[in-house]
Amino acid sequence: MYYAHFGLKEPPFKITPNTEVFFTGANRGAVLDALIYAITNGEGIVKVVGEVGSGKTMLCRMLQAMLPGTVESIFLANPSVAPEHVLHAIAFELQLKIPKNADRLKVMQMLQSYLLERHAAGKQVVVFVEEAQSMPLATLEEIRLLSNLETKHDKLLQIVLFGQPELDENLNQTNIRQLRERITHSFNLGPLSAQEISEYLIFRLRAAGYFGPPIFTKAAIKKISASAQGLVRRVNILADKALLATFADNEYLVTPKHVNAAINDSEFGSKLSTTPKKYHLFIGACILLAGLSLGYLISQFKHYPIFNLAELTARYETKIFHKLRAQNPTIIKPLAIKPVAIKAALNTNSNASDSAIESSPSLATIETEIPATALNNTTLLATATLPATISALTPGLTSVQVVESANKIQHDALSNRLQATSTWLLAQSPTTVTIQLMGIDNETQLETELILLAQKIERDNIHVYRTKIINSALVERPYFTVLYGSFDNRQKAIQEMQKLPTSIQKNKPQLRTIAGILQETK
Repeated sequence: MYYAHFGLKEPPFKITPNTEVFFTGANRGAVLDALIYAITNGEGIVKVVGEVGSGKTMLCRMLQAMLPGTVESIFLANPSVAPEHVLHAIAFELQLKIPKNADRLKVMQMLQSYLLERHAAGKQVVVFVEEAQSMPLATLEEIRLLSNLETKHDKLLQIVLFGQPELDENLNQTNIRQLRERITHSFNLGPLSAQEISEYLIFRLRAAGYFGPPIFTKAAIKKISASAQGLVRRVNILADKALLATFADNEYLVTPKHVNAAINDSEFGSKLSTTPKKYHLFIGACILLAGLSLGYLISQFKHYPIFNLAELTARYETKIFHKLRAQNPTIIKPLAIKPVAIKAALNTNSNASDSAIESSPSLATIETEIPATALNNTTLLATATLPATISALTPGLTSVQVVESANKIQHDALSNRLQATSTWLLAQSPTTVTIQLMGIDNETQLETELILLAQKIERDNIHVYRTKIINSALVERPYFTVLYGSFDNRQKAIQEMQKLPTSIQKNKPQLRTIAGILQETK
């Protein structure tokens, strides 16, 4: 509903685990790397503990995607499986043909034979046990016995336990101490700090195609952090609902009042906010009554106090950016506009209402004069560099010929990259990792950006593919995604990403897999 309003091509905060948007901050990337190391090096039983919504399932899915092809992984997701059935469950996941009415000993023998065959073929087998805290201790002990299956030098089966903090309590019991002693690595997914939540929010927005200035104010992030208690799933829920509330206000900056609306509409946060009841009911009504006019929705949320000067200034900087971009789509970067009139208005009456500030003559000047001035006087370096270069190299050309030459060079650069990328994608393995540099919905600006990128990084490693988005007028238009490089694994891609020029890193590049990209281009 709000995607086109913010220039997004897809939902940014879905709670379903999606390995295409794995956040490596908050120590998640380091834990993933350590898990891959532990599994591939046969390090016995591994344990991962985290609260509900901390990202355990996402980590588990990432492991499945990132482990080398020599590792065969299966999931044991039923926490209520009985001890006498757990071996059958594992055999079933491995697709072994177990005879009917086979007893425990027979199943164990078949499992051992299968694991020995895989080991002889240079393969490993790992079992991911989800919701391990809910498993009967006897079932956990039965799983532990599988870790006894080994050759002279190697374990035949790796086991990774994923569970909530109660798992640690269960493992501390005396009758399960043998399992506890077999755990060689323990990892804890702690809550995200306010700073990490800030980084996570912009990361997910960039992954969904947003490339404007920050949307969430510091005060809004602080409120999300307090309510979500650092849990990723809660952050996703609150961020999604806060964006919806911001859209209803016809604004582009998420403030604490929008987060309060999201908190009131969330089961885990409804007791933490004092937002008016009408805002509390907004989200559900908005979804049920999506067909109502936007003007009616906006009218419900007009009279709220100003929280602070920085927030109001940021809101108008963001609003001006979007207004400028509506008039000139080639502008894709925030302009450094500081609306002094806002400061003057607040200094005069710091308790003035939002509507009063907005209707003041000084802010009316900002809304009308600054955009025009910025459009006339602000020129992106990208739009001036190529024509100037052509003029210097070929002084005999007229100004019209210079422009035509520049346009042809830019268009050819994009056409060549699109064609080369189609061939490149088909030649890659689905597990190949690449770096997404940016997303752009304006072809002219993209042509310019490609020429600038070619001056900073190797041209042949720049790839571009085309998808489609629906804009605010419900019109379908092309959307271009720019990629860089191809890497065998995530670690190599991260190392290369850290070497990118600072000007490129400011756009918050992210890792993608070829499998995900091919799915997106279908």
